Amino acid sequence: MKKGRRVKEKENKSRIRKRKKSPIILLIQLILIGIMIYSGTNIVIWFFENGKTTQIMEEISDCVQVDNTENVAQEEKYKVNFQELKSKNEDTVAWLKVNGTDVEYPIVQGKDNDYYLTYSFDKTYNKAGWPFIDYKNKLDGTDKNIIIYGHNRRDGSMFESLKKILTDEWANNEENRKVVFITEKEKTMYEVFSTYKIEVEDYYLQTKPEDFENFVNSLKKRSTKDYNVSVGKDDQILTLSTCADNSQYRIVLHAKKITQ
Repeated sequence: MKKGRRVKEKENKSRIRKRKKSPIILLIQLILIGIMIYSGTNIVIWFFENGKTTQIMEEISDCVQVDNTENVAQEEKYKVNFQELKSKNEDTVAWLKVNGTDVEYPIVQGKDNDYYLTYSFDKTYNKAGWPFIDYKNKLDGTDKNIIIYGHNRRDGSMFESLKKILTDEWANNEENRKVVFITEKEKTMYEVFSTYKIEVEDYYLQTKPEDFENFVNSLKKRSTKDYNVSVGKDDQILTLSTCADNSQYRIVLHAKKITQ
């Protein structure tokens, strides 16, 4: 009898301990379920946003015609229908192509540098955003440094492929060092003179540096490769910037305008 009573007392204590642990276990389970739902929702949204970006690119692809005739300057090969692009988004100001990468987009300009971080070309909310020119820039030839931003998306869209510019394979190919930049007023070619990765800062994001010659010399010294391109006080440059390493760094490209 005593032995049976002791066994029953142990069983009762075990049940009490289990009841005491139950709320903690339940809380942990709820947290895990919450994490799974949150992660799953984000994955679905990510795929949806990427699909939407692809759809937009397909819809605007006819706005750019390419002439593959030989002996035609690269910037002259592209005929951009700005009227059609502006009918889809009145903020369209340019078209950009970086050789050796997948960067080939119409470029927009907002009233600030925040809007197009989370809104797409069709102005719907999208964390992929859209490549845009710094709102302080004026495309009238007065700015010394035109700055273009774009997200680094894991699906390869936006400015993700700019990471190639840090590789020897990209940098050693002279064909890759050309950037086509087209506006409604002119078709221009830029030549790359500096590529690098740097911690987040705003030094290179000056549209009108006071000492331009010293400014560009500083940018050249940062480059991971010497492109042997001279840049003087009378030149104008183009800057592309995207994030890297969880936004702790920036991948940057600078190019000098070589067509007037």
